[in-house]
Amino acid sequence: MPHLALYTFGVLKAPLADPAPLAREFYDSGASVYRQISQHPGYLAHAEAAEGGRGSHFDLDWGAWGEFAVPAWYGKGRTVETIALAATLSLWTDLRPAFDAIYTGVHREALNRRYDWFERAAHPNYVFWWVSDGVTPTWQDGVSTLERLHDHGPAPHAFTFHHAFAPDGTPTRTKGIGPKSDQAR
Repeated sequence: MPHLALYTFGVLKAPLADPAPLAREFYDSGASVYRQISQHPGYLAHAEAAEGGRGSHFDLDWGAWGEFAVPAWYGKGRTVETIALAATLSLWTDLRPAFDAIYTGVHREALNRRYDWFERAAHPNYVFWWVSDGVTPTWQDGVSTLERLHDHGPAPHAFTFHHAFAPDGTPTRTKGIGPKSDQAR
């Protein structure tokens, strides 16, 4: 059975190393967000750096998730002192569990504050695509898929909650998500 890959990317207003309260607040909230999401039904895994993750995203060993990569439009720093981004890569069983995890609890609280922490962008900040069972998507897969979504719009290989596709490539809707939220999947 295919799994749903999710890549998220945002450019922060300040580097992660910035001692200002807003930067610290964002950075410190990450542990509780990941802890709650990882316990959510339908969650399978997310990219984690090996051996405690010391260094910048670009220097870390991400194992099967591959070398860390960012979209072409990211133009800020790449060192521990200057990096100003937040990116995630995760696997889910389906759209509904991902939606429920993202739009409830501490992650929802964080989403409500996103414009305190993140720059507003003309680019999409997340993308989904289906992967075969046993496949671990890489950071480069996520970047390429997000850029494809930006350049060409939603399609079976790069989509959003509002314009979703089933594993077989047919358009789909999940009850409560998207323009025709009254339709059940």
